[in-house]
Amino acid sequence: MIEKKYEGVARYVETGIEAIGRFGLKALEFRDRHVKLVMPLAGNVNHVGMMYAGALFSLGEVVGGAIFGVAFDFRKYFPIVREVQIRYLQPALTDVTLTVDMTEAQVAEVLAGLEAKGKADFVLDLDLKDANETVVAHVRGTWQARKIPEGFPVPWPTEGA
Repeated sequence: MIEKKYEGVARYVETGIEAIGRFGLKALEFRDRHVKLVMPLAGNVNHVGMMYAGALFSLGEVVGGAIFGVAFDFRKYFPIVREVQIRYLQPALTDVTLTVDMTEAQVAEVLAGLEAKGKADFVLDLDLKDANETVVAHVRGTWQARKIPEGFPVPWPTEGA
């Protein structure tokens, strides 16, 4: 379920970055500090019949921005990627989902860094799962939250915010 206040963010995650839109990624759940995305197998099959590694990597990378959009005030802050590592564990032969949650304590820690320094890192350890709940890849990423400088255009949709 996508909460109404996050519909714009969910649409942006699906289509705001053209490359991600071409993969066909879909937002399944967007609510406070919780996101679930799915990368379809259809359209993302490689030369040996499994999901293309780049589609899996993109799913693991874009989720940092997605969770940011439901955890922080995207009218004041924006995320960037610092580092993403992926370990492919099993061939993905079905659609692949990725669920991520941030606790209130994690959000508070990032906000404290934002207020003190204008930027703060957050790390996510993520499991990408096939339709059978088998972990097909593990992602560890570091994203950075930054204050939007005065006069800088807001990079997220703000309707409903």
